[in-house]
Amino acid sequence: MNFHNILINWYLQNKRDLPWRNTTDPYLIWLSEIMLQQTRVAQGMPYFFSFIKEFPTVFRLANASEEQVLKLWQGLGYYSRARNLHKTAQYVANELDGVFPENYKELLKLKGVGEYTAAAIASFSYNEAVPVVDGNVFRVLSRYFDIESDIALSATKKEFTELAFELMPKDTPAIFNQAIMEFGALQCVPKSPDCKVCDFNESCAALQKKKVPALPVKSKKLKVTNRFFNYLILEDVLGNTLIQKREAKGIWHNLYEFPLFETTDIADFTTVSNAVQNDLFSTYNIIGIEGCDEATVVHKLSHQHLHIQFWKIKIAEKLENGLVVSELKKFPFPIVIYNFIEKQEINC
Repeated sequence: MNFHNILINWYLQNKRDLPWRNTTDPYLIWLSEIMLQQTRVAQGMPYFFSFIKEFPTVFRLANASEEQVLKLWQGLGYYSRARNLHKTAQYVANELDGVFPENYKELLKLKGVGEYTAAAIASFSYNEAVPVVDGNVFRVLSRYFDIESDIALSATKKEFTELAFELMPKDTPAIFNQAIMEFGALQCVPKSPDCKVCDFNESCAALQKKKVPALPVKSKKLKVTNRFFNYLILEDVLGNTLIQKREAKGIWHNLYEFPLFETTDIADFTTVSNAVQNDLFSTYNIIGIEGCDEATVVHKLSHQHLHIQFWKIKIAEKLENGLVVSELKKFPFPIVIYNFIEKQEINC
């Protein structure tokens, strides 16, 4: 039995019942694929259901405000996905009359849609014979065929795409793509796969050569930057506070946060107090400053580790543009700040 038959037979017996597998609607498939970039299925599933309930059609998503979209996306991370999702929905709704492009090349032109996502939509919605190549596919093919090419290189992506296309049955590309991704997600997992029960254990080259843990090869290491954020939780004479939108490009673009004082290291009370009274809020009469928690929260992003402290600042006057604390949850925040609000640590 050849590779794709073994793979598809395994898939039909072991596949998970996922909602986006029960449709060929390109809107739903596009939505699920964008959500599942950099996200585990278990984490993405509730968001998928929330989105299709709130935005059952591409027109409804297009007509929403960006703030509504970001709020619903809150906690899923990589917020540029949500902004691109919204812009693409507007383009499809307004320029394409709500009809998604029907082939891989045209799908690639949509904002936020890369080669993998375009291939997924093209094969799952339109049965186009284009292979999907993600981390799962790299792992399965590199192990089965003992390929040591560095998956961080673009040439390797091309190599694996060509191999996947060669293996793919051209009349049923959708089920092959689903099967190879599912096999990587459930069976050929990154660490300690159970090769004893694998359907390929008699033909997998890496298993025969005892190289399973060493594949795939990825040499490129992501450089992580440490940043130190001090969030200033203002409370005025009315009990109101202050938030601001992050409008600069970079992390959390267009999400909300408390006034931020960034330092080069973990800040102590004296550093924060001096900055607050002399530079940041010198127009107000500061009557109290205290740390909300002695422990620094470390929030890990893919390329940055944020060391976050929250500081409560009481002022004697009324804040300009002050916001009632009970209104805070209506705004889209980075999840680390939302969790702080949720725990009512703002009243520490």
